[in-house]
This record gives sequence, C-alpha cells and structure tokens, in this order.
Amino acid sequence: MLRMTLAACLSVLGLAPTLGAAQVTEFTLENGMQAVVIEDHRAPAVVHMLWYRAGAADEPPGSSGIAHFLEHLMFKATETLESGEFSETVEANGGSDNAFTSWDYTGYFQRVAADRLGLMMQMEADRMRNLRLTDADIATERSVVLEERAQRTDSNPGALFSEQMRASLYLNHPYRIPIVGWRHEMEALDRADVFDFYEQNYSPDNAILVVAGDVTPEEVEALARQYYGPLEPSGIAPRARPSEPPSIADRRVYYEDPRVSDPYVVRNYLAPERDPGDQRTAAALTLLSNVLGGSGATSVLPRVLQVEEERALYASTSYGGMNLDDTVFSIFNVPVPGVSLEEAEADMDRVIAQFLEDGIDPEQFERIKFQWAAEQVYMQDNAAQLARTYGAALTSGLTVADVQEWPDIIASITPEEVMEAARMIFSDTRSVTGYLTAPEDE
Repeated sequence: MLRMTLAACLSVLGLAPTLGAAQVTEFTLENGMQAVVIEDHRAPAVVHMLWYRAGAADEPPGSSGIAHFLEHLMFKATETLESGEFSETVEANGGSDNAFTSWDYTGYFQRVAADRLGLMMQMEADRMRNLRLTDADIATERSVVLEERAQRTDSNPGALFSEQMRASLYLNHPYRIPIVGWRHEMEALDRADVFDFYEQNYSPDNAILVVAGDVTPEEVEALARQYYGPLEPSGIAPRARPSEPPSIADRRVYYEDPRVSDPYVVRNYLAPERDPGDQRTAAALTLLSNVLGGSGATSVLPRVLQVEEERALYASTSYGGMNLDDTVFSIFNVPVPGVSLEEAEADMDRVIAQFLEDGIDPEQFERIKFQWAAEQVYMQDNAAQLARTYGAALTSGLTVADVQEWPDIIASITPEEVMEAARMIFSDTRSVTGYLTAPEDE
C-alpha cells in the first residue's frame, strides 16, 4: 500500500493552508489590557470574552473557592445595572452569556450580533470596576455554590477521589486545592473576602480581551479604547506562586465508597506544561497521550487491555499542557469484573514497560498526527472555541505566537522525542497511584 507522509496527506486534503486560516491581530491599551481579535466574517455574529489572570490557584490561603464564588457574584448589581440585568440584557439582544473558572483564570463571555459588541464592552467594563453586593447577595450565592459542590463533587465518588489524588500529587502548589473550594472554607466566605479578591485581581492590566467573529481589528480597538480605555490600571505584579519541592517518594491513595460500581486504578505524574517559546516537550507528551490512550480501537493501552486481552472495561491516558505551572499526566484502568485493582495496576505497568521496550508503531504515529492536525482544522469553524484557545493560552503564560506555532511543533515531533518524553515520565518522575473501590462488604 502506498504510504504518504503527514505533510503530503495534509496537502492532498487541503488541510495545511487552513491551519493558519484565522486572521489574528493583537494590541494593548495604555492601561495594560491585552487584546486579541480573531476575524471570521462568515456570519454577522461575534464572541466577546474577557479573561482575568486570576483563578483558584491565586486565592489567598484559607479562602478556597473565592475565585469561583466571585464569578457567580459578577452577575449581581453594579452602579448602573440591577442584579441579573446583565444576562437579561444579553438575552434581550438575542445573545447568550456565561462564565467559567479554572486554576489559572476566570473568564466571562457573550455571543451576540456583531453590532452589539459595544454594548457588551460597556457592561463588562462596568462590572470590572463597579460591582455592588449586599449581604443578602453573599448569603444567597454562597448557598448556590455550596449546592454546586454537593451535586458535582460530594455526591460523586469519582470527583471526591480525584480531589484526593490531586491533593496528594501537589505537595505545595495551590493546584492541589479544588476550584470549587473545600466545603469548610466555602462556608466561611464573606463580603470582605469577595471584595478583597475582586479589588486585587479585577482590573484592566490583569485582563485579556478576546473578540472573535464578524469584526475588524480597527473596530474592536476603537470600541475597546472607548469602554475599557478609561479604566485605571491597578499595577498588579506578575503572579508568584509556591513551587513544588523535589519529589522523593511515590504516594498511594485508597478511597472506598459504597456508591462505586466500577472500581478503577489511576496513576498521576507531575509533567511539564507548555511554556512560552519552549513547547516541544509538551508537544511530545500530547502525542504520547494519544499514542497510549487516545483511541479505544488503536492506541496501546485500550488495544491490549480492552481488545486483545479483554481484561479492562476502559483504559486511557490524559495530558493537558495548558497550565501556568506543572501539569498532570494520567493513566486510567477500569478492569473487568474478576480482575482486582492490584492486577489492573500490574497490567497497566506491564503494557507501559512493553511500550518502552518496543517503541512507537510508525504508521500509528503518522495516523495520530494526521488526526490531530485535522481536528485543529475543524476547530477553525468554531469562533468561540478559537477565542477560548487564545484566552486560555494567554492567561496560562503563552503568547499569540506560541498558539500559532503549536500545530507546526506537533507536526515536527519525532517518535524519538515522544519516547524520550515517555522515559522521562515513567522512569524519572515520582507518582501518585490511587484505587477507587467499594467496601468489600458491599
């Protein structure tokens, strides 16, 4: 059978030119606000996103959950808007809005007709500086986030297990703290905590504006100068976080919960993130995750454990390099009934050891890189996803150039680089291994 290189396949399918199809422009206002414009003129709509370099890993000690709590409260009253009027106005103009919090950022977005962009900036600039909260607002919304924790975490043994795993992996870094917060600290959050975090982090020099859609850079810059430009900067210093000490011991977590129906084993490794101007190791780890666990039919772990040996219900890996600081490389194995977690862990180790000895199948490697490149092409059709990619990257310390170079870096990674990354993770890195299971008497 005729074999084609990745570049040749992309050329034949017309994918290579599309990887850089989006026209991206950036500028910075005098008050320090960074802005990115992604042009997409296929529909008269626009996505307006405002990102703050403030997430769960930037919270003061003892106030876990405050970043997420403030995200909820930002939809309350300002000097010019009543509580809830922000979202009501977006909806009245035919749009939709929402927000999200991660460890490294908090983001707010609206999708509206392009001619409503100025109104979105006006309202977003207003709540950046003029939030007004009552004690009743605090009490009501605190109950909401506590209920959110109850539904998404406390009632989910897998989520509780993941919290414990993360808290064991990071010994010193605030990534060990859940985004939603620890319940006992969430219950004590008050109005003073909220405004301290708001005033310390919500300012133009700590924000990134991302606009994607039927706009021009000139239009966006003019509107940004009109609405965001008058806001005074706060002189926020670059983020400084505690670093991880050298890891000198592997750790284990055992969590039993009667609600567990399918026990499983997980192993987490600390792994390098994507750094500005230095993304090759992260690219190799991205491809390693795909080679080992990206596809249930062809990747190494599921092919061996699920298909060939039928000893696993599900086996996979995960890696996300979009972090400001060290991230996590994970391996999962959910064994079939009758296979113990000890055996499942041994199976996982056996397959990894064989992979380190055998190396990568060249055909599988080219196929995975081609599939990854194709996914990047399809992403160009989603303005909101593009905006989110740039916002997450910039708030995680990367640059616009890093985002644009990422596909080419992935395409240039060699099998040798992937195997070097695998040996680094599996041979030289301490880990946390966890068992999630039901009590024996259950």
